[in-house]
Amino acid sequence: MATFKDFRNNVKPNWCPGCGDFSVQAAIQRAAANIGLEPEQLAVISGIGCSGRISGYINAYGFHGIHGRALPIAQGVKLANRELTVIASGGDGDGFAIGMGHTVHAIRRNLDITYIVMDNQIYGLTKGQTSPRSAEGFKTKSTPEGSIETTLSPLEIALSAGATFVAQSFSSDLKQLTALIEAGLKHKGFSLINVFSPCVTFNKVNTYDWFKENIVNLDHIEGYDPTNRIAAMTKIMETNGLLTGLIYQDTSRKSYEDLAVGFKEEALAKQDLTLSRDDFDKLVAEFR
Repeated sequence: MATFKDFRNNVKPNWCPGCGDFSVQAAIQRAAANIGLEPEQLAVISGIGCSGRISGYINAYGFHGIHGRALPIAQGVKLANRELTVIASGGDGDGFAIGMGHTVHAIRRNLDITYIVMDNQIYGLTKGQTSPRSAEGFKTKSTPEGSIETTLSPLEIALSAGATFVAQSFSSDLKQLTALIEAGLKHKGFSLINVFSPCVTFNKVNTYDWFKENIVNLDHIEGYDPTNRIAAMTKIMETNGLLTGLIYQDTSRKSYEDLAVGFKEEALAKQDLTLSRDDFDKLVAEFR
C-alpha cells in the first residue's frame, strides 16, 4: 500500500519560503495515501499561477493546463477514465476570475472530481495585483488607491449553483485540510475545497496571523449541521466567508457519470473503440 512518500517526486517546488501552497501539496499527498490510492490512480490537473505548479510536484498523472481551464481538462480526464481519482487545482484568480464560468458549470454538473483552490486574495505569479478575492480597499500595483470592487464569495456562489460538497480550510491546519481532502475525494460528486493559502511575498494584509485571528472553525461549533443548506449559507454570511471545516454536503444527488445515459462503467480509455467497416459506411452514408 502506498504511503504519502510514494506521492513525492524529485521535483523541488520553487514557491516562496512560507507559501501556503506547500501545505496544500502535503495534504493532497497524505490524503491520497490515507484513502488507499496508488500514484497511478490519481490525476492532478492544474491551471496557471503559483498554484498551477502543483501538478508537477506530485508523483501522479499530471497536466499543467492554461489559465482558468483546469476544470474543463479535469472533467475530460474523468470522462475518459472514470477509474481515475481526479483533482483539479488552481488559485483564486484562476478559478474565480478567468475560469469562473467553468467553475459554476462544473459545480452544477456534479462530476465526481475534487477542485482545490489555493486562495491567497492576490495575483502572486504576476507580482501582486488585485484578484476577485481581494477585499475592498485592498492596495496593490493594480489598485494603488485601494480596490473599489466587492469581494467575490465563492462559497455563496457554490451553494447557489447547487454544490454537493463545499469545504474550506487554512493551509496552516494540515490535519483539518488533509481530512477535508480525504472527504472530498470520497464524495461521489463535485467537491469544492477552498483553502486560505497566504502569499507571504505580496499580500501583507491577509497573513497567517490575520487568518488565525479571524477564522471561525466549524469543527469547534457544537451542533453545526453540514447537511442543512440554509444553515450553511447563513453561517457563510455571518462569518463573511471566514470559516473553515465541512460547510455543506449532499449525498442524495447522483454524480454526472451515474446520470449520463449509456455512460459505461468501464473506462473509455479501456474500451475497444475500433470502428467496423459496416459502421463506418453507415456513418459516411448519412452525409451523402
